[in-house]
Amino acid sequence: MPPLLDKITDQRIIHHGTWEQFKLIQKGFDSSSGVRLFYYDGMIEILMPGREHEIFASIIGYLVTTFLTEKGIFFQPTRSMTQEKEGVVSAQADESYCIVSVKPIPDLSIEVVFTSGGTSKLQRYQALGVPEVWFWEDGSLKLYHLQDGSYDPVDCSQLPGLSELDLDLLRRCILIAETDAGEAIRAFRREI
Repeated sequence: MPPLLDKITDQRIIHHGTWEQFKLIQKGFDSSSGVRLFYYDGMIEILMPGREHEIFASIIGYLVTTFLTEKGIFFQPTRSMTQEKEGVVSAQADESYCIVSVKPIPDLSIEVVFTSGGTSKLQRYQALGVPEVWFWEDGSLKLYHLQDGSYDPVDCSQLPGLSELDLDLLRRCILIAETDAGEAIRAFRREI
């Protein structure tokens, strides 16, 4: 198999362990770019995103950033920064944003799901108190908003300014980007 094909799919390692073990593993991966680490409820996950995963994460991030910029909404992109509550949870979204003001925990975390996890990752973000989480999986975008301590599926973002984002347009442009990222961006800009 050619080397490039080895990098197409995500690679995941799941290990049960303590917070202390997680912190040691995290320290061991300090200089390893592209590796994402998660901890919640005694489960340690090491994710090495594949090529397709990174392509989708990048295009979604670019489109959301473009929308926020064009609409004049203050934001701070925090990408895959570590979001952590000491001893309880640690997560790294594919993309994340603070909206309206800078905060220690972003308002929006976006996850691209290829191997597994999906909505089961909501528990991590719930423990962190992330107001909104979006999942891109199998050509579908699903949004969840934190209300009264649990996530409810929503049809549009509940975050300031993002409630105006046309999700059908976003979905179409993400799919266009599979074959032509430039065209996806141009189409998105024309229609927002």
